[in-house]
Amino acid sequence: MSLSSLPDAPDDVPTFRAPVQPSPRTRGDDGDGTSRPDVRTPAARGPAARSPAARTAGSRSVGPKGPGSLASGIVRPSGPARPGAASAAASQEPAPASGPRELPPAHTALICVALPGLAISTEQGQLNGRGLEGLYRAGRRMLSRCQVRVAGREPLAVQARMMTADRARFMATLRLSADAGPDPDVTVERIRYADGTERITLHNTTRRPLCLPVEVSLGTDLAELGAVASGGAGPELPATVHGSGLRWSCANGHSTVSAHPPPADALASAGLLRWELQLPPGGSRSVELRVRPDGTGPIRPVGRGATSPLAQARVAGDDPVAQPLLHTCLEDLEALLLRDPRNPADTHLAAGAPWRCGLSPADALVAARMTLPLGTRLAAGTLRTLARTQLAGRDARSGMIPGPRRDAGPYLPPGCTGTEATLLFPVLLAEARRWGLPAQETEALLPAAERCLRWLLDAVGRGVYLSDPHPGGPLRCETQAQAHRAALLGADLLDAHGRPLGAELRDWARELRSRFGADFWVEDRGGGRPAAARTPDGRLVPHLGAGAAHLLDTGLLGGGEQAPGLLDKVRTEQLARLLGGPAMDSGWGLRSLGAKETAYNPFGHRSGAVRVQETAIAVAGLAAAGYEKEASALLRGVLAASVSFGHRLPEMYAGEQRTAAGAPLPHPAACRPAATAAAAGVLLLTTLVGIRPDAPAGTVTLRPVRSAPLGEIGMTGLRVAGVPFAVRVSRLGLAMVEEAADGLQLGV
Repeated sequence: MSLSSLPDAPDDVPTFRAPVQPSPRTRGDDGDGTSRPDVRTPAARGPAARSPAARTAGSRSVGPKGPGSLASGIVRPSGPARPGAASAAASQEPAPASGPRELPPAHTALICVALPGLAISTEQGQLNGRGLEGLYRAGRRMLSRCQVRVAGREPLAVQARMMTADRARFMATLRLSADAGPDPDVTVERIRYADGTERITLHNTTRRPLCLPVEVSLGTDLAELGAVASGGAGPELPATVHGSGLRWSCANGHSTVSAHPPPADALASAGLLRWELQLPPGGSRSVELRVRPDGTGPIRPVGRGATSPLAQARVAGDDPVAQPLLHTCLEDLEALLLRDPRNPADTHLAAGAPWRCGLSPADALVAARMTLPLGTRLAAGTLRTLARTQLAGRDARSGMIPGPRRDAGPYLPPGCTGTEATLLFPVLLAEARRWGLPAQETEALLPAAERCLRWLLDAVGRGVYLSDPHPGGPLRCETQAQAHRAALLGADLLDAHGRPLGAELRDWARELRSRFGADFWVEDRGGGRPAAARTPDGRLVPHLGAGAAHLLDTGLLGGGEQAPGLLDKVRTEQLARLLGGPAMDSGWGLRSLGAKETAYNPFGHRSGAVRVQETAIAVAGLAAAGYEKEASALLRGVLAASVSFGHRLPEMYAGEQRTAAGAPLPHPAACRPAATAAAAGVLLLTTLVGIRPDAPAGTVTLRPVRSAPLGEIGMTGLRVAGVPFAVRVSRLGLAMVEEAADGLQLGV
């Protein structure tokens, strides 16, 4: 799949005459002029020319030899053993068919994450070096093949499941003789960790002792994940015996596999480790493999224990889905945490696995904002990390947080995530202050927020609207909503610290409100709708999409009040009706494009798929505006979908209509886990209890969803003003604070 970057120039904005679906993986930087692809963007370079692992001659014994003869009563399995060299031969992949190369499917993979470590497996458990399979570290595949054979045969896979965000369990069975009946004689359990550790345990289920030859065939290409995804990975590298295992080297890195206990034989030419395991009746033996780059120890994930910036919140109540969903969301968020290499004390979230394991500014800010009820440490680390990337100088981009282009669907050209990130920066800082970000940390980040707001006013100039990409791009509806929110919350933040610019921001926001209704509303027989955008020549783009939900996300001001929005009450009600209608609500969540639109595609990530982040924004906005029926329906849809995904929400899934016996269809290219989806799960549940803090004023206001769509619900372990906070909402929709900071007053 060839995925070229788009240059940032006004002439590159395409016309709006025909719906053209840009590639969902198109990237180009809109901040500093350089291409910033994630791991998913390299152009296809043809099929990986896989070759057998046997590259170097030689082998040696690195452990105790197996017994030459067996004591009386020991049973060896019947059947010939498979030769070692043959077990390591990698199959040749067929030549690809003509046409665009597909991304390797990720929707059926079990993905263990503890960044910078990643383990991607199929449900079979064996790593065969196909597709994305492998153990990765910092985006490089440390091990692509790990095939286990017992008594010369491959065990039969019977179950695969995620145990935690960074660990998966695979179970397989083996029958040793044809006349022993249908029951297995041996079970093989494999526990695979994101840090590159795998434990293989054999259990003897018979009443006789067994001596089992075990072979593990290993190989790697040390390829970058981007090359693996595009089909550009090279052949397997030759192995050498190293310590109690094997080692591979290339110009770009090294990888070693060590084994405990040491194998009886290590065959470098075949990439093979061998053991003879003695299993007493009912007994078990284990082999542990550890995959590491040379000179490094085990991965120490950021999100563990006291080092995690996220509070370990819990939810209890009538709904059985709420707690497992919250637990999984927290695990996924912690697994996606990264440290800023320039200041390791600051942490932020990677966008998602497997495609986007690095910093995506807009996604990191969105996720940090959604998780403010879990504390302000993640928000502070994200803001400080991005403040270091803010563009300086005196040109039109000065003050921007750089970010790549992002596809906007069939009706609009790609937008700039740098614009979104620049507008989100002061919003996150302003709301983090309300949730209890310490004054010293807030003041240290004020200059960066002020530069973002100055950029906004300079970009608007003497006009009213903000184009995206700037300059020369369309006037997007959601961009105006984000800019309006940034202006009001930014003005509130600057005023609180005696900084100038607040009055100018409010004046501009007031003029935007006065003009928006006339310029962005499309009248029709059904009551009208907000336009998705205005073209540079003034034409409206009238399609209905999930981006309209941003009009309801107005932001938190002091005293628990929401900032005013761009729509009046009548049009807000009409938008709520549209978002809750069958064209937008799939039953599993909010479609990114209405089902009645001509370009609707249930799998289109901007043209019909359910994007969990936008659904959560809609739910929170609808609930805050008082449209609880529509908010509750969308909320219940996402919670029902989460059950089908094992409570690990992907960033998106198909927007096909929900049926009584149906299940949501996964999107094969969706990140899972994804930071915005996991954070959206937190926002969905905290919206039900409606916490609106004002830590500087020492108050907290509760605005729960009074219809109580999930029945009684209680949340503990949240953070307001840096102190644990607990709240319960009854089945009648009445809220009660159960734990809070001393001196924190309940607002009205």
